[in-house]
Amino acid sequence: MVSPRFVYSLYESRLQKRLPKEDLPNHIGLIHDGHRRYARRENLLSYEISYKIGMVRFKECLSWCDELGISYVTSWLLSRENLLRSEEELKTYFVVLNELFEELIIDDLVDNFKIQFIGSTDLLPDYLKETITRLQEVRGGGEKTLTIALGYGGRQEIIDAIKSLVIENKGKDPEGLVEEINDEQIREHLYLPDAPDVDLVIRTSGESRLSGFLLWQSTYSEFVFQDVYWPEFRKIDFLRCLREYTQRERRFGK
Repeated sequence: MVSPRFVYSLYESRLQKRLPKEDLPNHIGLIHDGHRRYARRENLLSYEISYKIGMVRFKECLSWCDELGISYVTSWLLSRENLLRSEEELKTYFVVLNELFEELIIDDLVDNFKIQFIGSTDLLPDYLKETITRLQEVRGGGEKTLTIALGYGGRQEIIDAIKSLVIENKGKDPEGLVEEINDEQIREHLYLPDAPDVDLVIRTSGESRLSGFLLWQSTYSEFVFQDVYWPEFRKIDFLRCLREYTQRERRFGK
């Protein structure tokens, strides 16, 4: 009797081979949603367990992106709103994040990636900020780019961009400045001025909303909402997202 694992493996292999490489996204955005609901459904003793499983999936997904030649990956691991959760829950999550980042410092999995962070990282605990600094120093180069969004909010990014633009043009005539402001000027002051717009946004847990993720950069993105929690997200789910993306006709607002 053929095992289900073998069938899945065969299907996964066929699915990957049939993906048109020339049509794959250049920049993928990931919203890793569903850790807590997964923990409750599985009757886990704590959220820490589901968070740790989720970080294993995070590394696996990064390896899939590397394997398929995805040049830019932006992962939203913590929103500004998440910072309003209980101190106990945040403390647990911060410890798990710190363990992940410590692993990425030495893991050859990310040898091809430059790693950078966006968001209000100043709001994070000192020990976590120190690990982030070391990670960015060690992983400061690579042909591909992994951006990790922590304490990130799309509205805040746009507010910060406008503030930066105004400060840069301090002393100029306000009316003249208003006339000069355009898409490119605002883009130059976003957190990722050199990154291309996001081609595909994947959100797990069945939630069909952006929640403020890369509002400016996702204007013409394609969205795929997966009805699985992040800790159970499989490569076959990822490949299905890519297949759906390649089957769509992108119009870029036209």
